[in-house]
Amino acid sequence: MPAALEDSSVPAKKAPTPPAEAAAAAPEKPSPPGSGLSQVQRALRKLGLVRDIDFALYLPMRYEDETRIVRIADTRDGDVAQVEGVVTECEVVYRPRRQLIATIDDGSDTCQLRFFNFYPSQQKQLAVGAKVRVRGEMRGGFVGRQIMHPTVKAAGTALPNALTPVYSTVAGLPQPVLRREVRSGLARAVLDETVPVQIGFRGAWNLRDSLTFLHYPTPDVAIATLEDHSHPAWQRIKAEELLAQQLSQLQARMERAAQRAPVLPPVSPEPDAASLHSQLLAVLPFGLTGAQQRVGEEITRDLGREIPMHRLLQGDVGSGKTVVAALAAARCIDAGFQCALMAPTEILAAQHFGKLVGWLDPLLAARGQRVAWLTGSQKKKERDEMSAAVESGQAALVIGTHAVISEKVRFKSLALAIIDEQHRFGVAQRLALRGKAEGHLEPHLLMMSATPIPRTLAMSYYADLDVSTLDELPPGRTPIVTRLVADHRRDEVIDRIHAQIAQGRQVYWVCPLIEESEAVDLRNATETRDELAGTLGEPIQVGLLHSRMPTAEKQAVMAAFTANEIQVLVSTTVIEVGVDVPNASLMVIEHAERFGLSQLHQLRGRVGRGAAASACVLLYAPGDSGRVGEAARARLKAMAETSDGFEIARRDLEIRGPGEFLGARQSGAPLLRFADLTTDTLLLDWARELAPVMLRKHPDLAQRHIDRWLGTKAEYLKA
Repeated sequence: MPAALEDSSVPAKKAPTPPAEAAAAAPEKPSPPGSGLSQVQRALRKLGLVRDIDFALYLPMRYEDETRIVRIADTRDGDVAQVEGVVTECEVVYRPRRQLIATIDDGSDTCQLRFFNFYPSQQKQLAVGAKVRVRGEMRGGFVGRQIMHPTVKAAGTALPNALTPVYSTVAGLPQPVLRREVRSGLARAVLDETVPVQIGFRGAWNLRDSLTFLHYPTPDVAIATLEDHSHPAWQRIKAEELLAQQLSQLQARMERAAQRAPVLPPVSPEPDAASLHSQLLAVLPFGLTGAQQRVGEEITRDLGREIPMHRLLQGDVGSGKTVVAALAAARCIDAGFQCALMAPTEILAAQHFGKLVGWLDPLLAARGQRVAWLTGSQKKKERDEMSAAVESGQAALVIGTHAVISEKVRFKSLALAIIDEQHRFGVAQRLALRGKAEGHLEPHLLMMSATPIPRTLAMSYYADLDVSTLDELPPGRTPIVTRLVADHRRDEVIDRIHAQIAQGRQVYWVCPLIEESEAVDLRNATETRDELAGTLGEPIQVGLLHSRMPTAEKQAVMAAFTANEIQVLVSTTVIEVGVDVPNASLMVIEHAERFGLSQLHQLRGRVGRGAAASACVLLYAPGDSGRVGEAARARLKAMAETSDGFEIARRDLEIRGPGEFLGARQSGAPLLRFADLTTDTLLLDWARELAPVMLRKHPDLAQRHIDRWLGTKAEYLKA
């Protein structure tokens, strides 16, 4: 067990008793709506606060120290201070705008209070002669000490004996109301121990003391230990959370082990020239890398078992995941079953379709079978024809987008489902694909990701999956040179484009998407295309690709770019994954500071796919200060320093945290609220060791622990 959870050198202080709270623990029940206002109830539910335990686990984001009063004369510029004094002046002025200005005097000095938004009640509260207690950030200036928009209370009330919690909230739920609801829920919550002491926690801090302390810390605590979550009370909470996650992941894995899938053994123990798998290997225009061979063997072993495969295939850009998927599909078809491959966008699905049709269609045709194509943009006649081929079993391999999981699509014998860019699919979509198998059998599931998963994520969020890694790039891939270029050097980039096109090469120019306004994004992309076309001149052709274009138009643009009829392709991020044009040797990413690190890496991977030396130019626009933000600077620096996808992923996790890193998976699998995977690896290791012991020896307590921490969210892990 980590030292942080052993008997701590920090004694387990009794946390201050929450004001007006000493209620005994009662059975779990939904929290009452507090003020009785439906608006409050709705706001609480928006925050996920329904059960008593939800309130208890809703910890403050920061604290205010209202436990002491300081003299005005002892404050310094920038201090957040609480002072008491008599109001000596109070007036409404109109220079340069309407504002309320009051002055208080505590005998040591004076302080001016300034409000730009105020109510008549505040004017009354600050009447000359009134004694008040105010709190806020002290500022120095030529008028003396000043606080902008301080909190104001009547002086003389008793000081609290704990720091005041400040919670993250939503509109319609002011802090006093939320504090009251949390205080009430914490008092009612059942917080008995769910981990037997002989196998679990041996520290001095139990769960109730830890939670009470973190809601109401004593004023003598080192604030830094609360902010960096290193305090023993925080260690206990993080350990409990990680244990709940590991228990739920392991439980999901055990439930899957009880399910049954079609057994898909090789046609014969020895290589069989007549098998589709062997024929596919023979027609591939390249040999497999060692990593592809190793991963292929891992998948083959899984498919030969009656337990459903749930494997994540991760690999950097260009590592050859599509080939591995095709060989897995061939194994499935050899065994007499169907395989489905689903991609998140039509462009990516079309890339897979083009490759796999080229490889497999002639081989399948000799067997009276085919590859089917299903997307939402298909004409009804074509989709009906494809659906009929799927239902009859003639379509041995089905490739498409979300249309593959349409209710109208029925498989004859689906045994393997392959999901590309799995993090972009929600839980319900993955479940729907799994539900396409016939009878009581589950299909084997192979999920692919071009975003490498850092070790700590693989151990936590993907602990329910087996992970295969393609850590070797095929020979012939050229390294990509990455350059950071400020926007004012745009002319140099244009010169570079001219040079590349003169050598017969092609160029991507990527414009950012701004979530607030897709219309603005598309206008910007269109204007960029027009600007480049005018600057580059004839005969250079500049194309445009964005998500709002009709599918047929997108396909026509990509076909023209692939054929080098378009030399420069201006695009939004629809080309992030899957696009494969070996002749493209230069990628320009405009406003690179707006992109996420993994997204930048994915975009960069669209070049360097041929023999020509390739480059990626990150055009960034310094802000008003002449600098980009700290996080953006860290992303750009990482891109310039490394092209290793695993190192990129590790840094991205550090910068963004797991919630954003995981993308759509957060709509399903429960995310960690308190533990930090970059710093709490010892706690994670401890939780991984304890989880199987808990499930084996104390299954009822393990289930109670999962229910307490995850509630219904644990169900998502079964997807």
